[in-house]
Amino acid sequence: MWFKLIFHLTNENEFHIVIIMNLQEQIDYWSMKGYGDFYVWEDSPGTYYDWHTHPFDELRVVLKGSILIGTEEGQVLLKQGDYLEVPSNTRHWARTETGVSYLCGTKRNY
Repeated sequence: MWFKLIFHLTNENEFHIVIIMNLQEQIDYWSMKGYGDFYVWEDSPGTYYDWHTHPFDELRVVLKGSILIGTEEGQVLLKQGDYLEVPSNTRHWARTETGVSYLCGTKRNY
């Protein structure tokens, strides 16, 4: 298990939220959001994908490692537990220095 929602009230009356969810729970959650065609992909350290687009909305959920994804609007470093939804036809690139394993999904807009 790596994500599960836990609400914890501290002595200072502050809420802390921890999310733990296994891979199947992740797939079930993102399926409810319209994603499908799930698979787990792994890239070795130093992998680089040049500028490209996808015809459908794409999902990336980092399971381990990290990946830097850039768009024309900026860059985001995704680490374990982070996710990114990339809208269809968005130009982007990706690079990992550490290696990365991530859950991929596609939202078909038809």
